Amino acid sequence: MGALDAGCFEEELENGVGLEEDVAEIGWESGMTDSESESARAIEDAVRVLLQGLGEDPEREGLRRTPHRVAKAFREGTRGLSLFSLFYFVLGYKQRVKDIVQGALFPEAGLETGTGHAGGSGGLVVVRNINLFSYCESCLLPFSIQCHVGYVPSGRRVVGLSKLSRVADVFSKRLQDPQRLANEICSALHNSIKPAGVAVALHCWHIQFPEALPCNSNSTYPSKLDMQGWIQVLVSSSSGVLKEEKSSLWDDFLALLKLKSINIERGDTNLSSASSWCPSRVLETSLCNGHCARSPKNGKTSKTGVTHASMMASVTSILHSLGEDPSRKELVCTPHHYVQWLLNSRSSNLDLRLNGLSKANSCNVVDGNFTCLNEIQSVLNIPFCSQCEHHLLPFHGVVHIGYLDKQEGKCIERSVLQSVVHSFACKLQVQERLTRQIAEAVYSIFNIGVIVVVEAHHLCMISRGIEKVGSNTATIAVLGQFSTDAKAKGLFLQTIADNNASEG
Repeated sequence: MGALDAGCFEEELENGVGLEEDVAEIGWESGMTDSESESARAIEDAVRVLLQGLGEDPEREGLRRTPHRVAKAFREGTRGLSLFSLFYFVLGYKQRVKDIVQGALFPEAGLETGTGHAGGSGGLVVVRNINLFSYCESCLLPFSIQCHVGYVPSGRRVVGLSKLSRVADVFSKRLQDPQRLANEICSALHNSIKPAGVAVALHCWHIQFPEALPCNSNSTYPSKLDMQGWIQVLVSSSSGVLKEEKSSLWDDFLALLKLKSINIERGDTNLSSASSWCPSRVLETSLCNGHCARSPKNGKTSKTGVTHASMMASVTSILHSLGEDPSRKELVCTPHHYVQWLLNSRSSNLDLRLNGLSKANSCNVVDGNFTCLNEIQSVLNIPFCSQCEHHLLPFHGVVHIGYLDKQEGKCIERSVLQSVVHSFACKLQVQERLTRQIAEAVYSIFNIGVIVVVEAHHLCMISRGIEKVGSNTATIAVLGQFSTDAKAKGLFLQTIADNNASEG
């Protein structure tokens, strides 16, 4: 996510004037060891190859710092950072759980060796709604996590509650899948604080790949979950007295979650769904001799001379630089998956699609896809998925388009506008520019008035230092009569609000 033209601020930032985050980025290598600096540079070099493979110029304004930002995001997301001291505390793969827990175990009178209930020996303790993110090992895209941890103390000691969150954060700062993450958190807590039992429940969300997003122009409005584009999975792990079959303590754990409207029932967690939850696996054909079968396009050369094989080799280099083993069976196909995701960002045939808009047949049908209010034609909830050019992370959401047409009651087919949205989304983008380009394209045909609103979730808001899980960004562009007619603009915006309210 970023400004329309980041390059116009480059000179100010280099002179120490501008956004604090970008100023800090210039010197983030200063606290790193030689090996860490070498790994960071290797990731940056690999990202430049990926940009070239996409037909982009890594030196163009808006992309010059992208290799640096991507390297920083990967390192933060797989190693962890101290909030106040970037690159000084190494978590993730290197910090031991016992180093976190030691010094945070406190004696508590009344807790005996046995197991009972609150007020007696071994009362259940639950920390709910720990918001985390991790990087999917199958496709290298971040996914968001809501983590709930419970434990039954023993040995007359309790642990500082913040340490439960810290331990969960350590294991999330690795390439992960949901079930393994739950198992590792549970095992680490059980082995380090020696409780009578541990329970971990994770609610995880993974973005769909663009081709899986709902785009059927003949369908009714997609559900709110479909519009957001997330795939959800629930997983759990338990140990000790909480692992016992039909344990009443496990029921207590679920009941304490329900007090905060976290509704998980026995049997909700599903190992099979967790094992196949990443949408990148639909791109996977088969494993042959320990290697992922590639598509015939792998040898194709981009206009910059970079082959798909070179792009995948760059992703392998990134994995190695993060301290991972690219030959680990779970990572064998990851370079292929990640490159396939990036290739969705290549520009589609925009001229052809705009030509389709100019020749589109209008229709008189007014159904769930259209709202015709006087002369305002409204097409709502067009799903899209694009790629942030500053971080190479996806942002996705819905586009709402309103336009004024001389032929009152005439509506352009939804599928035509979907094609226009897709054309501008299928490239490295920022949301502000995407909104403006869609508005300008529609205005070139309906030059009386156009208004475009884009609502989107940005994964860079989840996975970078800010970690604002659940945040949403809205942008608006108005042209023609909508820029001067406040009533028309307000009427269209109210139409969106009413629709969102009806969708819950």
